[in-house]
Amino acid sequence: MGISPPTWNPLVYLDYNNFWRTMDNMGKEIPLEAPWDAPHAEEWDKMTMEQLINKTCWTKAAKEFATLFVNVNVTSEPHEVSALWFLWYVRQCGGTARIFSVTNGGQERKFIGGSGQISEKIKERLKGRVKLESPVVSIDQTGDNVIVETLNHEIYECKYVISAIPPILTTKIHFKPELPPKRNQLIQRLPMGSVIKCMMYYREAFWDRKGYCGGLFIEDEGSPIGITMDDTKPDGSFPAIMGFILSRKAVRLAHLSKEERKKKICEAYAKALGMEEALHPVHYEEKNWNMEQYSGGCYTAYFPPGIMYSYGRIIRQPIDRIYFAGTETATQWSGYMEGAVQAGERAAREILYNMGKISKNEIWMPEPESKDVPARPFTTSFWERNLPSASGLLCLLGSTAFFSSVAAAGLFAYKKGLLVRN
Repeated sequence: MGISPPTWNPLVYLDYNNFWRTMDNMGKEIPLEAPWDAPHAEEWDKMTMEQLINKTCWTKAAKEFATLFVNVNVTSEPHEVSALWFLWYVRQCGGTARIFSVTNGGQERKFIGGSGQISEKIKERLKGRVKLESPVVSIDQTGDNVIVETLNHEIYECKYVISAIPPILTTKIHFKPELPPKRNQLIQRLPMGSVIKCMMYYREAFWDRKGYCGGLFIEDEGSPIGITMDDTKPDGSFPAIMGFILSRKAVRLAHLSKEERKKKICEAYAKALGMEEALHPVHYEEKNWNMEQYSGGCYTAYFPPGIMYSYGRIIRQPIDRIYFAGTETATQWSGYMEGAVQAGERAAREILYNMGKISKNEIWMPEPESKDVPARPFTTSFWERNLPSASGLLCLLGSTAFFSSVAAAGLFAYKKGLLVRN
């Protein structure tokens, strides 16, 4: 498949192909709205992705790339995440090819001028009703209205509340009455991923000279960066490589200074590209999401083993007049901006339904397909669908060799007169 790295080894190729195929086939069993109802939900939720990778992949190369696949997509380690949750996560993003591809995939497009403009424009239209630097510390539902108090002692009264923060951050809020037991347990069990986003700017896009696209997968454990993309502006200005320090490496390198991380990243780029120019950037910026008090990490919360099956159905359930949004509650592109938008609209419609303004079947309104950027289908070849796995091929070859040996022994015995023909 197109998302596999090139390899000369046919067994590695078969292993890659079988991994993507297995992921997609298992994912098809999982309902987007209720993964905990999948036929094998309990079994798969007890399994880590590390266990599933070891069960599925036969070669070291495929196991390492499958690990990177988990690191890149959910900024956590295969041993940390539930197989059920990760299979669902990939499935609700459209499958392995869609989530991992740039062209026609999850990484294809950006906003000219930055996606922060969306929040800024919404804030403008709401004319002063957006309050910044006002973290909520308590929500009281015991009276006729919901009373919301902020850290700087501002009090707000409302009929309904939508919480759109990562689930674990609701542990910073005091609730009256207390949260139901399962909700209270759920929010303590969903950690955030770990990532440092790194922007390395250069005088020119020197990688173009070798015909490189600037997109790298770096499997070298010594490299801070696991994946890069060319972040040069469309008009060719501000040449840059955007890289991600993922999961275990984000934790391991957190103690370094910004300058020390910059040096290590430049050395990794120079080694990966084979170009000395990578050592001489003109500017470096980074965002360590692990330091953010009001996100706790990035990109999204992940489900460790055993949590989705036991607690997952609580994720969107309202508590009296509190409704829950946030990208973690989405059923398509959860973990992405699209998921955040879907979740916010769904939570708003739940309130409109409760107010009697819309019917129940209007709560889940599908997002219309983009006319400007339609998602084109990914096709698989006959061979991608039908080639054996690496271990399957070896078993087949082993069986063939065995039967050939038996046949040769039989022929030898017959020629020597040890077998009597009837």
